[in-house]
Amino acid sequence: MNDLELVRRAGKGDEAAFLLLYERFRKGVFDFAYRLLGSQAAAEDIMHDCFASVIANFHRFDPKRASIRTYLFAAARNLACKHLRDPDNEASGELPEDLEADAGPLDLLLGNELCDVVRTAIGRLPPLQREVLLLCEYEDLALAEIAAVVNADVGTVKARLHRARVNLKRMLAPYLNGKPDPQTMEDA
Repeated sequence: MNDLELVRRAGKGDEAAFLLLYERFRKGVFDFAYRLLGSQAAAEDIMHDCFASVIANFHRFDPKRASIRTYLFAAARNLACKHLRDPDNEASGELPEDLEADAGPLDLLLGNELCDVVRTAIGRLPPLQREVLLLCEYEDLALAEIAAVVNADVGTVKARLHRARVNLKRMLAPYLNGKPDPQTMEDA
């Protein structure tokens, strides 16, 4: 069953369609929200709110404008931005067990120490750079899809992605050159 049909059926109360839609997209939405916020609890809340929103507003979903995947990432982004603006919210930095279990080959190759350094550096990127980097590198979205998620043109996405990579390279240079300096990471 295609995504559009799942959204329509789920919106009309078909529990099996909702569960299939949820299973198809939950991990990507959760991972994106977690990487943006660094909090498992906040990422879970955002993931659930995204799916509740798509079901409650299924009649607003326009497949000509975006895929359901893009729609869900845009919703997650908007909810994460609201979360970050709320002064009562704190990112815990805890790593959820299922994210660790699903570590990719690069994570396994580099080892835990470098992964922590990279995670910290990504977390220190400005939010607009961080979100396009995460969508591109971790969620494997095309530039046009990222542009739809962040409501910007492709040129802006390319510029943000370039700046994110330049900043990451600068922050990680001391570590990668064999001279890790915790102070450099803090000042970056």
